[in-house]
Amino acid sequence: MARGRGIMAMTPPQLPAVADPGYLTAALRKARALDAGAVREVTVLHERDTVVSHITRLGLRYVGESTGSPQTLILKTPHADFAKMLAQGGRHELAFYLKLAPKMPPGLVPRCFDGRSDDESGAWHLLLEDLTDSHELATVPTLPPSRDQSMAIVTTLAGMHAVWWNHPDLGETVGTWASPEDSAARIETFAGHYDRFADELGDRLSEERRILYRRLIEQSERLSERYHSRRHVTIVHGDAHTWNFLLPRAGVADTVRIFDFDLWGINVPTNDLAYMMAIQWYPERRQALERVLLNRYYETLLARGVTGYTRGALDQDYRWSVLWHITKPVWQWAINLPPGIWWNNLERVMMAVEDLGCEELL
Repeated sequence: MARGRGIMAMTPPQLPAVADPGYLTAALRKARALDAGAVREVTVLHERDTVVSHITRLGLRYVGESTGSPQTLILKTPHADFAKMLAQGGRHELAFYLKLAPKMPPGLVPRCFDGRSDDESGAWHLLLEDLTDSHELATVPTLPPSRDQSMAIVTTLAGMHAVWWNHPDLGETVGTWASPEDSAARIETFAGHYDRFADELGDRLSEERRILYRRLIEQSERLSERYHSRRHVTIVHGDAHTWNFLLPRAGVADTVRIFDFDLWGINVPTNDLAYMMAIQWYPERRQALERVLLNRYYETLLARGVTGYTRGALDQDYRWSVLWHITKPVWQWAINLPPGIWWNNLERVMMAVEDLGCEELL
C-alpha cells in the first residue's frame, strides 16, 4: 500500500442502533407502513443539531414489496450536551406523538412511525415522517415570515387548538393540570432564578423592569386564576415560534405541519400566540401583523366549532399571556440557553408589554 501521499477515506456517519434494518422493519410493520417487504439497507443522508436535539435523515432501501412505504425517515434523538438535563422533554414529546397525535385529524403534525424511551439512561428516539421534499421552513431563523406565511401558520395552530378546546379528556387521559400549589411552587422556583438572573445582569436590567418582575411574582396567585378556571383552555404547543412549522413548498398541495412538541401541555391558548409574536418579533413586524393574525385565529376557531369564546376574551387572554411571557427569558437563561436567544426575547417581550399596556393587568 502506498504511504505518505495517499488520499484519506472519509468515515461514513455512524448509524445509531435504532437505525438497524431489522428494527426499522419491525417498527414500520407495527405502524402499518410496511407489508410483506423488509428494510435491507439504511444510510445517513444528513444530520444536524438543533438547540436541544439531534436530527438524522435516514434513507431506506427495501427488499420485497414496499409500495407506499417511506423511502426516508427523520430520526430525532437527544442532543449530547442536553441528554440528561432535558431527558424529560424527550419523553414528553414521545407522549404527544404516541397518545395525542393519533386522535387528531391528519395533516396537522408529521406522522410518527415509532418512539421509545429509556428512563434509566435518559435515551429516547422518535421516527417521524420526512417532509423534506414537500415542505420547508417559512424562513431562515430568525427572519420573520411573510404575511401569507404567517396567516397559514396561525390557521394551522388554531386548527390544533380547536381539536382540544375544552376537551373532556384534558387532565384525565390527556395532559395534567397544575394545582394552585404546583403553580405556587413553580413561581417560587422562578423567583429564585430571577434573583440570580437580575444579579448577573446588573445595570443591564433597569429598575422599571425589576419592578415589573417583582409585581408579577407578588401577584402571581391572582394572575394564575385564569389558568385555574379551566375554561377556554386547550393543548398548547409551548414553543410555537414560526420555525416549528413546515409549510408546503411552491407547487405542493398540502397542509402546514407543526413539529417539536417537547413543551406541550394544557394551557390558555393565547400562550402560543404570544410566544410566536410578542417574544419573537420586533415591534414594527408585530404591530403590522398582530391584529390581522388574531382575527384569522379567531375566525378559524369559530369555523372549527369553538363556541362561547368572544373576540374580546381573546384580546384579554393575549395580553395576559404576553405579560406572563416576561418569565420566559429567565427560564431560558436558567437552562443555559445562549444569550442570543434569551436576551433578544427579553427585549422583544418587554416592548410588547409596553405596547399592549399589559402592566394594567397588575
